[in-house]
Amino acid sequence: MSDSAQARARSARVVAAVLGGESLQTALVRNVAKNHAAQVQALCYGTLRWHVRLDALLTLLLDRPLKKRNSLLRALLLVGLHELNEGKTPEHAVVTETVNACQQLRQRHAGGLVNAVLRRFLRERQSLEQALNGQDAVSLAQPAWLHAALVSDWPDDWRSIAEASNAHPPMWLRVNSRLSGVPDYAQRLEQECDIRTSTHPFAQHALCLDRPLPANDLPGFAEGLVSVQDAAAQIAAPLLNAQAGEHVLDACAAPGGKTAHIAELSDCKATVVALDISSDRLIKVSESLARLRLSNVSVIEGDAGTPEQWWDGAPFDRILLDAPCSATGVIRRHPDIRILRRPGDIPVLAGQQLQMLSALWPLLKSGGHLVYATCSVLRAENERPVSAFLHATRGATAERLPALMPGRPAGAGQQILPGETGMDGFYYACLRKGGID
Repeated sequence: MSDSAQARARSARVVAAVLGGESLQTALVRNVAKNHAAQVQALCYGTLRWHVRLDALLTLLLDRPLKKRNSLLRALLLVGLHELNEGKTPEHAVVTETVNACQQLRQRHAGGLVNAVLRRFLRERQSLEQALNGQDAVSLAQPAWLHAALVSDWPDDWRSIAEASNAHPPMWLRVNSRLSGVPDYAQRLEQECDIRTSTHPFAQHALCLDRPLPANDLPGFAEGLVSVQDAAAQIAAPLLNAQAGEHVLDACAAPGGKTAHIAELSDCKATVVALDISSDRLIKVSESLARLRLSNVSVIEGDAGTPEQWWDGAPFDRILLDAPCSATGVIRRHPDIRILRRPGDIPVLAGQQLQMLSALWPLLKSGGHLVYATCSVLRAENERPVSAFLHATRGATAERLPALMPGRPAGAGQQILPGETGMDGFYYACLRKGGID
């Protein structure tokens, strides 16, 4: 069995696991050997990114539907169709090695079907693609419910949102302002790695690389000079604007990028509490804080929606609520979101977001500030919970956002759509607590 066929078999296992409800990262960790990691990751990300379209193609190519027990075979066919559609590998090699992968998957009997389906796609590609291009959701690889939501929420932007979500994301870094300047680090990247960078007009510590590089290969990464973080996520800490001597809460803190940025910008002179409900994810927060040499952060396991279980009674000057959401603004980084997320999740998440806002508000000092953030592009999770909260809460007001803030007004906050100035999709609103509780 060739390495190439084994890589396709492993890719099929990962894709089948995701289609069965497992997250892509978990499935990759469980199924991928180091010698196949790069190829398998590329095949899986591409197949899942275009899953809706590929699945529609497969339906047209099959004389009769596959049975549910044939999940591995379906996944292998989807991987093969993606690779043919992408066109980076010679067609004969894709067909041959995908057929060979059947043996690795104990699907030897299916080799003839795989060969027939892939070769039929090559013969009839033009007519098949024409049949799909008349269906916007399928053509753009969007689940029907998400497509409908985007058309409703963003009638002038839904296509650009979908296209940006299908693109390969850029790699953004956040330079640790306590240890290095942005120009100095950009120069070091060019000299040591032959990588050129660009800056962002609003995220002042952000650098975009002209080609990706493994984090551990970044100069000074182990010493805490930089972190990998999208420019849109780097807006949270400057909006929060924690000052020396203040008591600050980062609710829903894992994996810790925003927590670290808050600590960095305060030059470790604010006292920061990093809260998250997941003990496993908090391990990553602690590891990141140690790497970045940030000693002013305490890590607490707890639910932001039930502060009575973990709060010590000391009020906070500032709170960042990076609320659990659909993550529809970061699909380009996590293509499995389109598969794992369901339309019924949205009202549940919106209710949770409003409940967290209400639960955390009493923890904020009079005159204090709360930044509400999500990586969603859906109005149901962004402006509507914030609007409902402001309407129901005495003394809560929306603050004006900075003039250079990217995105567009959306209720009391600002919505950044995927791809705008190279960023992921994010929503931000800044709320102030007046003298009346």
